[in-house]
Amino acid sequence: MNGPEIHVEFAPELALFVQRRPHRTLVTDGVSSLGHAVESAGVPLTEVGTLRVDGREVPASYVPAAGDRVHVGTVERLQRVPGAPLRFLLDVHLGTLARRLRLLGVDTAYESTDIGDPALAALSAAEKRVMLSRDRGLLRRRELWSGAYVYSTSPEDQLRDVLERFRPELRPWTRCTACNGLLKEATKEEVADQLRGGTQRSYDVFAQCRNCGRAYWKGAHHEQLVAIVERALAEFAS
Repeated sequence: MNGPEIHVEFAPELALFVQRRPHRTLVTDGVSSLGHAVESAGVPLTEVGTLRVDGREVPASYVPAAGDRVHVGTVERLQRVPGAPLRFLLDVHLGTLARRLRLLGVDTAYESTDIGDPALAALSAAEKRVMLSRDRGLLRRRELWSGAYVYSTSPEDQLRDVLERFRPELRPWTRCTACNGLLKEATKEEVADQLRGGTQRSYDVFAQCRNCGRAYWKGAHHEQLVAIVERALAEFAS
């Protein structure tokens, strides 16, 4: 680009995306939007809040002029996502986060195979789901209905970040962690074909997914799951 120079200050929370350089001079092409310039600097617009030029708020479609002094704010928390019930779509790298969100009863679609960025973006738009990903290129796709960057590689921190940012309604133990379907109470006879001898003798309370048929009971890992649920409810239950 060989056009007007603008001076940009990024909010500290965006330092990850701008290589720890919060102040930057950008050369624009004179016709592209401020949103395009911000993304070209490495910041997905999903993470951008208020844009200000010389102190006044402007939309991402604003075309910068030479000498503009721009401040790029971070997205608000609590983040509202109008237009559809709050639900999520996660890419192939976030399987543990998907299972934990489902454990908490949050409507969470997840692709366990890599179907590609175009297909994920199209699915986000078709089902009006917030795309959660650590792939900045995916979050820059125009087809996305909505999206958010997942900042941590730790499942515990990922879950806390999503719950703090969006505050979804929590309804633990109501969704299948395998397929996201809703659970129903089930008798031992209804799920007998999924039970081994020890389980069949030791447990009497079961649930079953209405979608895939998977059976659930309070098995060996139940205490770990209870701990995840109790921490989330204690911090984020409305």
